[in-house]
Amino acid sequence: MIVEAARVVAVVVLLVMVAYTARHLFFALHRLFSSPRMNYTDLAGFHLPSVSVLIPMHNEESVAPDVLEALAETDYPHDRLEVIPINDHSADGTPGILEGYARRYLWIKPLHRREGKRGKAAALQAGTKAARGEILIVFDADYVPGRSLLKFLVAPFADPEVGAVMGRVVPHNVGASLLTRLLDLERAGGYQIGQQARYDLGFIAQYGGTAGGVRRTALDAVGGWNARSLTEDTDLTLRLAIRGWKIVYVNRAECYEEVPETWEGRRRQIERWAVGHTECLHRYLGPLLRSPYVTRAAKWDGVFLLSVYLTAPLIALGWVATVILFFAGHTYLPVWVPFFLASTSCNAVGNFASFFEIGSSVLLDGAGRRVRLLPLNVANFLFSTTTVTVALGKYYAGRVRGRTLAWNKTQRHRNGNGNGNGNGAANGNGETYANGRGLNHVKARAAAQGSKGS
Repeated sequence: MIVEAARVVAVVVLLVMVAYTARHLFFALHRLFSSPRMNYTDLAGFHLPSVSVLIPMHNEESVAPDVLEALAETDYPHDRLEVIPINDHSADGTPGILEGYARRYLWIKPLHRREGKRGKAAALQAGTKAARGEILIVFDADYVPGRSLLKFLVAPFADPEVGAVMGRVVPHNVGASLLTRLLDLERAGGYQIGQQARYDLGFIAQYGGTAGGVRRTALDAVGGWNARSLTEDTDLTLRLAIRGWKIVYVNRAECYEEVPETWEGRRRQIERWAVGHTECLHRYLGPLLRSPYVTRAAKWDGVFLLSVYLTAPLIALGWVATVILFFAGHTYLPVWVPFFLASTSCNAVGNFASFFEIGSSVLLDGAGRRVRLLPLNVANFLFSTTTVTVALGKYYAGRVRGRTLAWNKTQRHRNGNGNGNGNGAANGNGETYANGRGLNHVKARAAAQGSKGS
């Protein structure tokens, strides 16, 4: 009985992994050999709406000055712009830094939250109430937007059917560790190939919760931010798509982030993503499949998108099944094992980037030397698979007991401390000198953004 069950599990896992592998390969080939959809940023003379930039911050003194300095240099008209950094229960020097910048720039309007629920979604709810812009742009505190990024993100909203826009996220601390180099590959595959291909094919491009924007009326129409969700971005993506709003991906709209530099920081990030994303699967799969506004092909891809984190425990079950079959003496196992490992290794849990997509993104980005790290991404795959499996085990156990996992923020390392309480020295004007690893580190990349194609 156990052997028969193991055989069934192994076959099911193989079929699921082959399906995901085929999807990744299809996206990569489509991106390599097909022309992208019209780029809204090529439109000339479009109306520049009023914009509110929301930046949730919790103990962000080490990175807050960089994002605010970058926004001070934006080419978006300041008479149509307000920046609302949201101090979300910070216990470090973040409030003083924000007030310093508010004195320097009248269009920077800090919002201080000292009561109520903590977390990004709750902070965004408060920021949205205070905002006056037609378009809400959201950045994480560790992000550094390029000078023209706001115009790139706003351009698609010239189409009244567009509800949300997502830009490309590029790590700027790539050289910090092996992990950051691997995450750079993952981000490239996930955005340059996965996001762009889904958008080109008319599938659901995913609003990523940072370096993106949402139309105020669209947000109101679907009920606002979901403060109960650990992944408010995926939650909003599904509600917008189900209600028929378009979600646009703009590949040339690059924003520069600090990715986790330690495996512990990465573990906490993946755990939050896996639980929040899987909650969206349970909440929105049925409404998505019933939506009259989503095409049949997009619904099928939505099933793959929402189920991606479930592949981790499925893979773990497959490993157990192969061990059982091995000790049961099945002679065909040596043929299955390489195929099984090859199939599972093509699925990098986390940012939906496979080896196919990563390799193709390296070609499109003209960064051929990075492809030498591709075999090492197996380490990231194994780590992610184990972490997601444990996280979902806790999640489902919590559902049975009526408990939920708490939101936690990603560690910051820009000043080398990794705890979000940075060593940067702030003066009375809110300026921080971040020991050489802040804004100047990415200015060269941001300055070149305007010349990048899709």
